[in-house]
Amino acid sequence: MTQLYRITLLPGDGIGPEIMSVAVDVLKAVGQQLELTFEFQEALLGGAAIEATGEPLPAKTLELCKSSDAVLLAAIGAPQYDTLPRHQRPETGLLGLRSGLGLFANLRPAKILPQLIDASSLKREVVEGVDIMVVRELTGGIYFGQPKGVFATESGEKRGVNTMAYTESEIDRIGRVAFETARKRRKQLCSVDKANVLEVSQLWRDRITALAADYPDVELSHLYVDNAAMQLVRNPRQFDTIVTGNLFGDILSDEAAMLTGSIGMLPSASLGASGSGLFEPVHGSAPDIAGQDKANPLAQVLSAAMLLRYGLDQPVASDRIEQAVLTVLDAGHRTGDILSEGMTLLGCKAMGQELIQTLESLQG
Repeated sequence: MTQLYRITLLPGDGIGPEIMSVAVDVLKAVGQQLELTFEFQEALLGGAAIEATGEPLPAKTLELCKSSDAVLLAAIGAPQYDTLPRHQRPETGLLGLRSGLGLFANLRPAKILPQLIDASSLKREVVEGVDIMVVRELTGGIYFGQPKGVFATESGEKRGVNTMAYTESEIDRIGRVAFETARKRRKQLCSVDKANVLEVSQLWRDRITALAADYPDVELSHLYVDNAAMQLVRNPRQFDTIVTGNLFGDILSDEAAMLTGSIGMLPSASLGASGSGLFEPVHGSAPDIAGQDKANPLAQVLSAAMLLRYGLDQPVASDRIEQAVLTVLDAGHRTGDILSEGMTLLGCKAMGQELIQTLESLQG
C-alpha cells in the first residue's frame, strides 16, 4: 500500500534551489521503488523571503511547515543581508523556524567516508574510522536567553548582554534524546559543558548525570568544552555521541564536520517532541558559485536520507539513498569541492543524474 507524505521544501538562497532540485529527484526515485508518495510544497525562507515579503520567515511559511510531515531546507543567507537589522536577517528566520516548530534537538553526524579520507586536513591515521554524532540543544541557552541586547550604562557607555540559561526540563529532554541516540549507536555518550566556571553548566552536568541511571547500558563521560575541542582534533575516534548546549554545540559540530574533509558532504536533522522535523545540509548558501552548476548536492541528498530515517521512519529508503551516494563516490565521481587526482569532475545536475542511475541499478 502506497504511503503519502507531505513535505515542505525551503530552497532558500544561493545554491539552495540547485541542490534542492537534485534531492527532490532522488526522493521521487526512491519513492517510486518503495511505494512512497511525496506531496511537495515550496515556501520562502531567508533572503528569498526578504526579497518577496520583507521578512525572513513569513507567517505562511511557518504554517506550511507545521502542517507537513517533514521539512527539507537547502541553504540561506548572502552578503547583502549582513547589514540588515538583526531581526530582518536570514539567520533570524531560521532561528524563528526552529523555535516555531519546537525543534530542540539537532543531530549532526560527522562520519569519515573511506572514499574521501584523504580530503581531511588531519592525517589518515587520526581520522580513519571516525563516526561521531553531535546532539546539540537548539532552542535554549545563550541564543535565546533573556535579558539580551545592547544597552547604555549610566556613564553612557554601551554594554552588550546575552544570557546563558537552561531549566532542568530543557536539559532533561535533550539529554534523553542523546542517551537514546547513543543507545542506537555504540552506547557511549560524552556530555560537554563548562561546569568548572559556569553555574548553568553545573546544572547541566548534574541533570545529565542523574539521567544516566535510566540508561545503564550507555557509558557516560564528561568533558569541559575547551578540552573537548582539543580532543576532537587529537583523537576524534574516542567519541561516539556528544551532547552539549546550543553555543558549544554550534562550535563543536562545525569542528567535527571539518574532520571529514568537506562540510559540503554533511547533513543534519532538527527534531522536536512531535510534529515536523527540519532536515538540512550544514554548509552555507555559497553565493559565489550559485547558478553555475558547481554545487555539491550530496549533503542535501543525505539530508533527505535523514528526513526519511528520522522524520518519516523509513529506514529502508534512507539506507538506499546512502548506499547510492557511496556507490557514486566509489565510481570516482566528484564535484569540484571534493575533487582529487584521477577522479571525474561532475556538476550539480550530472551528480544528480548519477545518483538516479545508481538507485535504479540498486533496485535491480
